[in-house]
Amino acid sequence: MAKFNKKKKGLPPINTASLPDIVFMLLFFFMVATTMRETTVLVGNDLPTATEVKKLSEKRLVSTIYVGPSKDAKKDGGGDKIQLNDKISTVKEVKNFIYKQRDGVALDEQSSMTTLIKADMKSSIGTINDIKKELRDINALKVTYATKIGSEK
Repeated sequence: MAKFNKKKKGLPPINTASLPDIVFMLLFFFMVATTMRETTVLVGNDLPTATEVKKLSEKRLVSTIYVGPSKDAKKDGGGDKIQLNDKISTVKEVKNFIYKQRDGVALDEQSSMTTLIKADMKSSIGTINDIKKELRDINALKVTYATKIGSEK
């Protein structure tokens, strides 16, 4: 005659049927709620106003150069500073910055690349002219300026 073993009474197993639903719900939440990191602006960026403003269509073909006084004047010194990506740079580094931006773009799209200068209202025109001269040397001739929408006064 066979013996019957008594089943040990313990905790029932954890039900994992709803686990995939919870994981996908969390994944969807973080995909919607997360924003992509943009450049941290290290220079003053009080943009001038303009009446005729047009938005740029292809943001991936835009290289942005920030110009203005440094927010940390003790560290960077006074005067206008140029920011390329996330660091304060000199005018001489503008060429390399544009070359690196061009490397990530297909050859047929390189001709439609635009350089956006976001200059503070009180920036020196000499600094902007130096940047434009460097851009001219490497044949980056499409230059636009960022402004705020405003009215004439």
